[in-house]
Amino acid sequence: MILRDAGAMAAALPARGALFGLDLGTKTLGIAVCDPGWHIASPLQTLTRTKFTRDAADLFALMDARAAVGLVLGWPREMDGTEGRRCQATRSFANNLLKSRDVPLLLWDERLSTSAVERMMVREFDMSRQKRAARVDAAAAAYILQGALDALARQGPAGGSDR
Repeated sequence: MILRDAGAMAAALPARGALFGLDLGTKTLGIAVCDPGWHIASPLQTLTRTKFTRDAADLFALMDARAAVGLVLGWPREMDGTEGRRCQATRSFANNLLKSRDVPLLLWDERLSTSAVERMMVREFDMSRQKRAARVDAAAAAYILQGALDALARQGPAGGSDR
């Protein structure tokens, strides 16, 4: 099921279990994971996209290895809040994922996530452009996931604050 707010996501999830965050690009898929108590998001890896069936199989294998119970997918709204072409592609990706496996999937506003992560990588870690390019997608996925985790925590006991 595709969800649009943290409250609905909290209601759809079991009490514990890792969540995966995804930053969907045209060529790559940044993946992040959080702890089963939904406190801290961490970059996991970046997959180079190929065919959807292969991408989905790789993603589900990673989810199975970590007993993940849900997905947070970056929702690439335009800066004015409207939905553009990237939203259409993201919606199609989400729908296709859910045809393979029914899992709670939250669409989470990702505006400026990659820019914020790149600035942090330069400012905090003094990373070169080449090192940033290799890590930015997974880090952006962690940024997206952390935003959703923070919103889940604000939902109260049913949504994760005492997990």
